[in-house]
Amino acid sequence: MLAKALSYPCCVSTDVGEALGLHSAFQWLDDMHFHSVDFETDSKLTISAFLSTRNDMSEFGCIISSCCSLFSSTFVNSRVEFVRRQANGVDHALAREALLLASPAIYYDIPDCIETLIIN
Repeated sequence: MLAKALSYPCCVSTDVGEALGLHSAFQWLDDMHFHSVDFETDSKLTISAFLSTRNDMSEFGCIISSCCSLFSSTFVNSRVEFVRRQANGVDHALAREALLLASPAIYYDIPDCIETLIIN
């Protein structure tokens, strides 16, 4: 299991932030040559847009379009799925941790901020 925490130096809307997070995950795992991965998000809007065939020319839609292109060209035997926020506590703990970091962090071992959540 690997985890990566990073923050963006600008303020964006929640939907754009969720889409950027998904895109960053795709890029990171592609760079590491992991091509059979299951992705989970607790953003219904992001997953709906990702699975939709509707063309959205907004900033959010352009990021989702880039996500779709990267995903379809790179990931085989992979899925992007919605999970309820209550089941995604690790994600939120890492997001809170990222706000405290001066630079991106990659965790090869379970970080302290999520250890209790994983054990439970």
